[in-house]
Amino acid sequence: MTLQRQTRKKKKVRKFRVFMVVFLIAFIAIGSYAGLQFYNASRAANADNNLSDDVEFNGSDGNVDNVNVLVLGSDSRGGDSARSDTIMIANYSSDTKEPKLISIMRDTYVNIPGYGYNKINAAYSLGGPELMRKTVTENFGIDISYYAEIDFKGFEKLVDAVAPNGIEVTVTPEMTTDQKALGVQLTEGTQKLQGKELLAYSRFRHDANGDYGRVQRQQEVLTKLKEEVASVTTVAKLPKMIGIANGYVSTNVRNGLLLSMGTDVLRGKTEDMQTMRIPVDGSYHDARYDVGAVLEFNVGGLEQNTQEAQTFLNQ
Repeated sequence: MTLQRQTRKKKKVRKFRVFMVVFLIAFIAIGSYAGLQFYNASRAANADNNLSDDVEFNGSDGNVDNVNVLVLGSDSRGGDSARSDTIMIANYSSDTKEPKLISIMRDTYVNIPGYGYNKINAAYSLGGPELMRKTVTENFGIDISYYAEIDFKGFEKLVDAVAPNGIEVTVTPEMTTDQKALGVQLTEGTQKLQGKELLAYSRFRHDANGDYGRVQRQQEVLTKLKEEVASVTTVAKLPKMIGIANGYVSTNVRNGLLLSMGTDVLRGKTEDMQTMRIPVDGSYHDARYDVGAVLEFNVGGLEQNTQEAQTFLNQ
């Protein structure tokens, strides 16, 4: 099926978040307190976010019932050298109401349109979300309609808003011995981590599992956060959470879609989140080029990943 693409170049959309807040405030009847939470959180977040207000993104105008959102996590240190530390495809189906998540390992060696072969996360520094979209689409055949660019500062603040007592995870011995790589002090064992510590946990890659372990932890953390967001006790915090996201998330997701997804989560229709990783097991090998250590596809490996990704997303 031929998909018509339309260029969208616009400033960071804030109105849809206000729309959600108004809807949720009316729905849960928490009045002026919630409005004050949103206002204060949004003002504080916008004061120190590092995301660009102007983003070019030529998303697909294809299947409105099965939508893919490109999710990019960045530390936004500034300059052209910044690369995306987290690359995911979030899928939402209006039929099943079930979210799906594909994580693409950042060292995956692919052809970046116009630049040649490199690690896939280089596409972000070379051309932002739009070049990353092209790279994902041309390599794996995944049609992407929207993007969400997330500053890691916002992740920390959102975790603390959603779960002020922390999210329970298990810290491995390796994480306690490599404190420099983490940037925080952790102790071994099962415990609840708050925003800064949980971010360090999800980004850790200096053990035997390397980037594989990091992708697994990121998916684990997102699943647990989804459970927290869907809990009854979190509903009253939604305006504050949305206010925080307002300053740390740049996206072009339209109002109606966001509201549909959010409503489904609140109604408890998304109990399980299916996940996938690219590259899949057995389809690649370790290699080294002038760009450093990479994950290179075996012969036929790219085609295998493309087929499995499209099957996973029901494309």
